[in-house]
Amino acid sequence: MPQTPHIEKHFTSSKVVRDIVIGMADGLTVPFALAAGLSGAVASTAIVVTAGLAEIAAGSIAMGLGGYLAARSDAEHYDSERRREQQEVSEKPLEEAAEVTAVFRSYGLTAEETAPIVEALRKRPKDWIDFMMRFELGLEKPNPGRALSSALTIGGAYVAGGFIPLAPYIFSSYLPTALFISVILTLAALTIFGYIKGHFTGTAPVRSAIQTMLIGGIAASAAFLIAKWIS
Repeated sequence: MPQTPHIEKHFTSSKVVRDIVIGMADGLTVPFALAAGLSGAVASTAIVVTAGLAEIAAGSIAMGLGGYLAARSDAEHYDSERRREQQEVSEKPLEEAAEVTAVFRSYGLTAEETAPIVEALRKRPKDWIDFMMRFELGLEKPNPGRALSSALTIGGAYVAGGFIPLAPYIFSSYLPTALFISVILTLAALTIFGYIKGHFTGTAPVRSAIQTMLIGGIAASAAFLIAKWIS
């Protein structure tokens, strides 16, 4: 009787999703709060649009640069730890072999069961170092192009998110109407974004949607009230 092939499906783009989440979350929330706050202090949509565009430009650059530096830091940390492991494997092979045994023992294998595996790894220094990086230190080799792609993804997501709350001010010259549409549009976008984020990150989508919408709404409300009170 033929068997149906077992096919495992795993989500493998977690870092890209993380970058989109970081950029989109701030892109929706910060310009939304800024536009709402200015709506409580000024009487012109042109001022809101000008300030909003400046904030989106500055925010996307800052967020993208932060993503770039974070990815570069991860790569430099990995390279530093790998050099240290190479030195230890060369200078302290017995201690490193004991560490390999300890790793396997943590999974329930006996010393006798791990001995041939340890001996095989000692004959293959590169694989030995790869094993120690992955299972002792929990470090994965970073993608060489990760820093640039992270910067572009975060920055692009920030811009995309930022134009959602700002769009009503661009197309409407009447401030109260623009503010009302911006609130409805952005809260809807935050809800949808939160649901999708929850789906991809493994959390309850409905709870993620509500949390994301509440955070954005609270931030915008606080900015609006503070600006209204100061003005």
